[in-house]
Amino acid sequence: ISILDTIPCLLSPWSEWSDCSVTCGKGMRTRQRMLKSAAELGDCNEELEQAEKCMLPECPIDCELTEWSQWSECNTSCGKGHMIRTRMIKMEPQFGGTACPETVQRTKCRVRKCLRGPGMEKRRWKEAR
Repeated sequence: ISILDTIPCLLSPWSEWSDCSVTCGKGMRTRQRMLKSAAELGDCNEELEQAEKCMLPECPIDCELTEWSQWSECNTSCGKGHMIRTRMIKMEPQFGGTACPETVQRTKCRVRKCLRGPGMEKRRWKEAR
């Protein structure tokens, strides 16, 4: 047996763990160590790097909405009225994500002028008599 076979692997201490690979949620971190003895002095099968999972606070999830619907019909058959359009929430915000904006919008609409005022009905009724 030669003296070379009995030389143990000389390794540096493990480094500190690296920062987690992500800024939120699930990631990985690593640490290393160095081989201090010359590689010629025998095989060294010790691991030089280790990895492990790390978990940081959950990532913020922003509100997600569908596209706007088409505008509704005007809510009057003549004169001034309004129309609405809506959108649905697909994903509620979580862990400090951005809040949901409005889901209903209203706008004015104007259909043709109303022809019959209240006075015209009475006049017609009198004429019919």
